Amino acid sequence: MAQQPTSSALRALALEYKSLQEEPVEGFRVKLVNEDNLFEWEVAIFGPPDTLYQGGYFKAHMKFPPDYPYSPPSIRFLTKVWHPNVYENGDLCISILHPPVHDPQSGELPCEMWNPTQNVRTILLSVISLLNEPNTFSPANVDASVMFRRWRDSKGKDKEYENIIRKQVSAARLEAEKDGVVVPLTLEDYCIKTKVKPPEHNVDMTDFYDDDYDLDDDDDDDNEGEGAESGDGEYEDGDDSGNGES
Repeated sequence: MAQQPTSSALRALALEYKSLQEEPVEGFRVKLVNEDNLFEWEVAIFGPPDTLYQGGYFKAHMKFPPDYPYSPPSIRFLTKVWHPNVYENGDLCISILHPPVHDPQSGELPCEMWNPTQNVRTILLSVISLLNEPNTFSPANVDASVMFRRWRDSKGKDKEYENIIRKQVSAARLEAEKDGVVVPLTLEDYCIKTKVKPPEHNVDMTDFYDDDYDLDDDDDDDNEGEGAESGDGEYEDGDDSGNGES
């Protein structure tokens, strides 16, 4: 039987989604895959200027567990991405999305792994940073990792890695045009808050607090006390956490 989402997960995701719609962060934008499900988001990541990924438009799905933020979400790229830390099926491998378990073989420190203080902002900013600074010590795509190291060590003289990336960026730009998205190309455009078109249908966050999720009794009891205090005003203090490290 599938685990039912907790009321704390619903609250956290509702707050984060509303905050990102009202105050978009440079480098990415988000929307719900289905307006009645807060646990699946579609993410568009813009390639950072002055990198091989400049002008890129990379779409991904982000899925949240029912006990978020106590467990990390997962990210799978829908756009083809040739990168040392992206599996062939599009799954992203990054420390910040790994549960904090002791695994000496991984080479990851516990402080680099997931903890409940992380949020969508810190995750996606870490992903943007990872595009240009891959982790080649434990690659998900070994061939891409070898090509990247050759490109880096040759100071760009070995063009195999670069040519693949530029071809994918060109294809992604065509996808952006189809979606009516203007991709920032300069550092100035990239660093300002990305202007996002309002959704065709406004999402009422109160829709995610109904009984359809069949929350357990303890969570329902908690909501009775919190509902009178929070109301609509709860979303005015949207999460605005800082960057995290990958």
